[in-house]
Amino acid sequence: MHNPNANTAPLPVVALSRLGQYRPRRIMLALVLLALALAPGELGELTRGLMQDAFVQVSAFVAATLLLFYGLEKLFRFDLGIAIGKARGMQVPIAALLGATPGCGGAVVVVAAYASGKVSFGAVVATLTATMGDAAFLLLATRPDAALILLPTQFVAGILTGWLIDRFVVTDYRPKGGDCEIVPRIGALRMRDWAYLAAAIPGLVVGVGQIAQIEVTQILGLPVLWIALAGTFIGLSIWTVSPVTAMTNAADRPVTRMAEETSFISVWVIIAYLSYDYAAAYAGLDLKALFASVAPILPLVGAAIGFIPGCGPQVLVATLYINGAIPFSALAANAISNDGDALFPAIALAPKAAVMATAFSVIPAIIIAYGLYLFAPGFLN
Repeated sequence: MHNPNANTAPLPVVALSRLGQYRPRRIMLALVLLALALAPGELGELTRGLMQDAFVQVSAFVAATLLLFYGLEKLFRFDLGIAIGKARGMQVPIAALLGATPGCGGAVVVVAAYASGKVSFGAVVATLTATMGDAAFLLLATRPDAALILLPTQFVAGILTGWLIDRFVVTDYRPKGGDCEIVPRIGALRMRDWAYLAAAIPGLVVGVGQIAQIEVTQILGLPVLWIALAGTFIGLSIWTVSPVTAMTNAADRPVTRMAEETSFISVWVIIAYLSYDYAAAYAGLDLKALFASVAPILPLVGAAIGFIPGCGPQVLVATLYINGAIPFSALAANAISNDGDALFPAIALAPKAAVMATAFSVIPAIIIAYGLYLFAPGFLN
């Protein structure tokens, strides 16, 4: 991974920033979401309500978590990759712990450390097995009871799988050559970063209030809906012109990294929220009944979806679980098998290792998921 203290030439930063100015697909999606929010009648009201829920229930918590994590990392100037490499016998448990941390940052650190020769292949399998990616933020915010069972389960599964891999798999999937930098640097703090933080803070207050069952309708005289929509569309504007595709550069400021990554995650959360409620409200789909008819194969389907890179499909699976459409066993299968956004840098840094680690992670996913399905079918449903 990039050294935060290294000197970076200003010209590449500017050039990389310009790459984010032309994103026609992102611009189109942002305009569609804006049109839906401004639509008259029931459609607009439903859309605005769902955007508010997505912001205060998920985005604000994501922003707080990322700001804390990146702030501490910057404050202590701690290179996790080097530390894991020196851990030797504890590499696999540490890698699993980083993977179990909500988001994909910890898993990316482990993959980069493997590509540069610091850790074993078992550590990569451990971190990718343990990670739930950005979907963990959604689950923690909406179903903390399920998260407090699933995340430790993934952590243990990651450790055991990683140890077994190091014991029995002798093939070296490491790429030739050393470390590389794949994440563009943004550079100086921007007004949009501060604006997003200004919306996220009151959003977090509302979200915490909801968890404590305290209704908050206004903050500083402003309706919560206005604050949430402002935060939503500031985030969309950041995402629309962003030069990064998921992860941010460790050399960037914590506030910038928080704004960029939270905006990226929030887009998928909004899409997942809207997709489910639109299907129920306008297509008349009873997803719970539909999935109940194919219940025996849902854990297998959840594991298969985990093969898809990125957090979008995984966030959708978590949304289906939260709304009662799929059982906990299917969520567990997806959570253990998926690698979230960490799969993108994994493919770029160590493609063979990424493919094989993903394949190995499916084994504990199927075992645990069907164990739940057969012996605890109603658990956390």
